[in-house]
Amino acid sequence: MDAPTETAMIEDENAIIVTGTRRSTTIQDTPINISAIGAEEIAAQRMQDVRDIADFTPGMTVLDTGPGSTGDIVLRGLSASDTDDFGSNYNSSLGVYMGEVPLYFDFKLLDLERVETLLGPQGTLYGLGTLSGAIRYIPNRPNTDVIEGEVHGRGYAMSHSDDFGYQGDFTLNIPIVRDHIAFRTATGYYSEAGFIDYPLIVQEPGISLPQPSGPDVVNREDYGANLRRAKDLNYEKTFTSRNQLLLQTSEDLKLFLTYAYQETKTGGAQANSNGVLGTGLYENASRFEEPTTREAHLAAAEVNANIADIFDVVATGAYTEVNTEAIGDVTDLLLDLDYGYELYPAFSAWNESDTKREQVNAEIRFVSTHGGPLSWVLGGFYNENKYQSDYAERTPNHPWGDPETNPEYLEYVSYITSKVTEKAIFGEATIRPIDIFQITGGARYFDYTSEIAGAAALPLLGDPLSPYDLPANGGEGGQDGWVWKFNSSIDITPDLMLYGTYSKGYRIGGPNRVAPCDPSIPQDPSQYDGPQVICALPNEIQYGPDTTKNIEIGIRSQLFDRMLTLNFNVFKIDWEGLQVASATTYGVTGITVNAGAAESKGFEGSFQFRPIPELSIQGTYSYTDAELTEDVDSNGDGVVDSLDGLIPVNDPPGVYPSSPIKLIARDGDRLPGSPRNSGTLGATYIMPMGEGDIRANWTAVYRGNVVTRLGWDRAYGDKLHSFVTHRATIGYETDVFSVNLFADNIFDNYAVVSVANDRSRIGLNDGVQLRYYRNVVLNPRTVGVEGRFRF
Repeated sequence: MDAPTETAMIEDENAIIVTGTRRSTTIQDTPINISAIGAEEIAAQRMQDVRDIADFTPGMTVLDTGPGSTGDIVLRGLSASDTDDFGSNYNSSLGVYMGEVPLYFDFKLLDLERVETLLGPQGTLYGLGTLSGAIRYIPNRPNTDVIEGEVHGRGYAMSHSDDFGYQGDFTLNIPIVRDHIAFRTATGYYSEAGFIDYPLIVQEPGISLPQPSGPDVVNREDYGANLRRAKDLNYEKTFTSRNQLLLQTSEDLKLFLTYAYQETKTGGAQANSNGVLGTGLYENASRFEEPTTREAHLAAAEVNANIADIFDVVATGAYTEVNTEAIGDVTDLLLDLDYGYELYPAFSAWNESDTKREQVNAEIRFVSTHGGPLSWVLGGFYNENKYQSDYAERTPNHPWGDPETNPEYLEYVSYITSKVTEKAIFGEATIRPIDIFQITGGARYFDYTSEIAGAAALPLLGDPLSPYDLPANGGEGGQDGWVWKFNSSIDITPDLMLYGTYSKGYRIGGPNRVAPCDPSIPQDPSQYDGPQVICALPNEIQYGPDTTKNIEIGIRSQLFDRMLTLNFNVFKIDWEGLQVASATTYGVTGITVNAGAAESKGFEGSFQFRPIPELSIQGTYSYTDAELTEDVDSNGDGVVDSLDGLIPVNDPPGVYPSSPIKLIARDGDRLPGSPRNSGTLGATYIMPMGEGDIRANWTAVYRGNVVTRLGWDRAYGDKLHSFVTHRATIGYETDVFSVNLFADNIFDNYAVVSVANDRSRIGLNDGVQLRYYRNVVLNPRTVGVEGRFRF
């Protein structure tokens, strides 16, 4: 039996087998919008994680905010949140799978057979809110027949960095009992050079002056007693390991046991400070180093069994855990809130955040194998997601603090605990009345519950030092519903297929990550005259699900005796009740709310042309037009008025004192975070020499302009410029070893890929220059050498 998750490369037809439909088919015979990048392409293009996948997948954008997070992944423009400089470690709008296990984490692309990306709603066969699509990492499986492995190393230099980077990894497969037991490991270490300097770190927080010579410049003498420099802080140190044990009685019964672990450390953000205090393009004006440590554990058991050649059973159980510890400069947040801290000249503040996300996941799937005109998939799904957050802000040595009762100068502390439980049953059936025509229908019923509890305190104003000493506030929520899918295709010729899909996707709701307000705090902030507070009102604690309806038509073709492969599709997605980033009434802290409707429409295409056997020319292109389709009634009262503000800004902008207000999100506002136009174009030439081949590749990647927030042109956002990068490789490869020279961003193009905050939050507050606004920048030119040895 070939298990539904196993695949193979068909070398003679240069085709990849994919399993996005939960069945094994070649990508050209798969009647949905799916792209796949095989192991050879992953190695040739030096793809390390999901950020690199986006460059070669039409319709996919990743805002690369550096190693401090997975980054913000956007499929087909379905994002309504502001861009930022810290990325995301969780995204419920798409599914990311390691094998059969959903886990939003940027695992390194070691020893993978391929990466599949399914664009558009995938709600019937995939859980965890595949509102916009799914990304699947398909690992190579243990082999019970042979000892095999690979050793790989890479070293490089990067412009604007004083460090060298390197990577070392190996893969080893060991048969333990021939035909029955095998073990496989893929393990590596990455030491990536940083290129962002922090030249304005205070030597002694609360004692040293953050701007000794005033708000405009920094002089050399300022470093004597007040400031220090730190170089290349956005480095990455990552250890990763994925280990699999295969136990099988025969090809009809297999058990895979998997444990994967990855830890990533970095020292700072991949962002500059837009020239504040004379800082440069690769300098960050933060007053503190901003280290982050992330680690992920994945433990899974998967059973594949064939039952009498009638159906296959795939059953998976998994436990995953993601821990994140981060420190950041929070001075500008407190300056922006304008509580008066800046009246103390040495004022500076930092925060510490510890989060833990635990997930228990189980799925069972029955896939027909009996043949005939009818095929089907049935299954059940369960997921429990627990989240714990502990957060603290410190204002060291500030005169408002009492070192006797509050020795850590805690200004604000909070904790949040939440749990979201989802259950679902699903199924799809395909009828093929004739060989060239099929109709597929599917549905999924889901039911989720959500609960949250937490508390917040202001120790600097006399509250307890620990939020756990306060009564917990919280709430519960939940919903159930159906999603569905209809798909059909016809093979016009053996090399030309036309397909169409109409599907519905969903994303579950959940709790916001802000401690709930005390019941004594009024709904109307004009009626509150107490001390500063950061909390979520009852209507801000939870947000509901949102849904998408997608219609698309596409073709898959191989022309001119399969010299040209051409795939193309057009799509239109209606997005209802979209989850939008907003802010709490008290403390202007980021939350998610449900509001309005949007539409995303466009087309995607890819091609590969082989005019001669030695030369391959390939490219991708996508156009995505995503925007709101109505003025947003954020409070749901049926009238869009001044009470429906959604987009937080300061009024007046760029000066203090000012007040936080919210602007209305309008019909026609472009959705942020993804370009309308993007594409790649590359060529690979292979020339036989001796026992191997000389292989050369050049690839250009284009990303169009991106807006940073809803209503960017009136809400003090940005339209980030488009840019093109080039990468190239030349090397010699045999069946045993390969050696390559490579260069990325060959012309050292500088580009801003994301921003944090908006331009209403810049300027002076009582003579103190805010450093809130940041530009996340593209990786500069990288030149290096790599080698690979196989056995």
